[in-house]
Amino acid sequence: MFVLAVYIGIFVVAAFVVTRISAGIKDYTSLKTVTFGDESAVRPNRWAGVISILTLFLLWGMFTGSELIPSSLHAPAPFAGNTSFTYTVEVNGQTDTATVDVLVFDREENPDTPEVAPGEGIAKNDSIKVAQYRSKLVSFDANDDFKKSDGAKIIAINDTSVVPGDTVAVEGGSVTISDKGTPNFQPDNGYQMEPLYLPSPEAVIARTGKVLEEGFRGTTLLGHLGWSLFRVVVGFICGAIVGIPLGYAMGLSNWFRGWFDPIVEFMRPVPPLALIPLVIIWAGIGETGKIILLFLAALWIMAIAARSGVSGVNISKVHAAYSLGASKWQIMRHVIVPNSLPEIFTGARVAMGVCWGTVVAAELVAAEKGAGMMIMVASKFQNTDIVILGIILIGVIGFGIDMLMRMAERFMVPWKGKG
Repeated sequence: MFVLAVYIGIFVVAAFVVTRISAGIKDYTSLKTVTFGDESAVRPNRWAGVISILTLFLLWGMFTGSELIPSSLHAPAPFAGNTSFTYTVEVNGQTDTATVDVLVFDREENPDTPEVAPGEGIAKNDSIKVAQYRSKLVSFDANDDFKKSDGAKIIAINDTSVVPGDTVAVEGGSVTISDKGTPNFQPDNGYQMEPLYLPSPEAVIARTGKVLEEGFRGTTLLGHLGWSLFRVVVGFICGAIVGIPLGYAMGLSNWFRGWFDPIVEFMRPVPPLALIPLVIIWAGIGETGKIILLFLAALWIMAIAARSGVSGVNISKVHAAYSLGASKWQIMRHVIVPNSLPEIFTGARVAMGVCWGTVVAAELVAAEKGAGMMIMVASKFQNTDIVILGIILIGVIGFGIDMLMRMAERFMVPWKGKG
């Protein structure tokens, strides 16, 4: 919730500042009064995009203690250092208080447990060491005169009465009494993420350089990404080659529509990942199976996009072409295809996104090369920095593919949105 609050705060402040600055800048778009249905009326604010990306990296650095941003911007860090708390023991009507010295250390270190004088009385002083983000049970009776088996029990922590299940805040953390009456010390974790779960940006950058130099499991980083791209492109092309003609046939023929519509509408909501077991049974775990899976992921999307494109052609344009003496082939060539291309390109962008997401999952199953294989193997060995690296590269490449397809759409379908 704290992260969300920071993000919303930055969004609101940035939106207010940028809109105020740009309020005096006038252009054709700002003068439009009707924006619905006109793609040229609403364009992305480039400053908003830049600030959005910088905000994500800022939050990443804030909550990982990154050295790339000023320490004054860091979220509260986990406690590290020395602290202590007292516990009061009761046994056979006697009570006594002892102190537990605690050393909280970084996981990359391994210091010695602090030495303490046991002191006098039935309760003896103790010492423990505990790593950040971890907890430690305190065997308080290990050196006491009376054990828990003798009826010794803790009745207070730092002079605060407790029973099993209670938690008391102490300096640098908290102490919880377990169901069996043993105190459990939990250091204060602050708001920063443990490196095991989210490494800092510089850790991911360092790992990127190492993987670029040494490769990963015998293959270079570019090699892994190249294999994933190859599978996606081949699967998408195969799906488009079959799906687009199928969609045109369904859009132009009642018979084809009636015959294939139940199949397409049945397969459309089925996630491609649900087909992985079946594809493995049919085609094995090699490249053929992965390409078949991507083919099926793109097929139904492209078929529906082509069908929607054909069905959405303005009938007045068809009538106008007929009135000018156009043949069916000319209508197909000069009316149906041009007017359906915008829908097909939209479907192609969606299909490429689905294929790119599916190939990562497909590579989780018995793949020797690919971005998905990198993530799977790294997760098994808790190499979170490689997992983050793979996720970032997958997102960047997916975004790049979408941008390329948008450029191709603007070049090949310049009439989109112009009536």
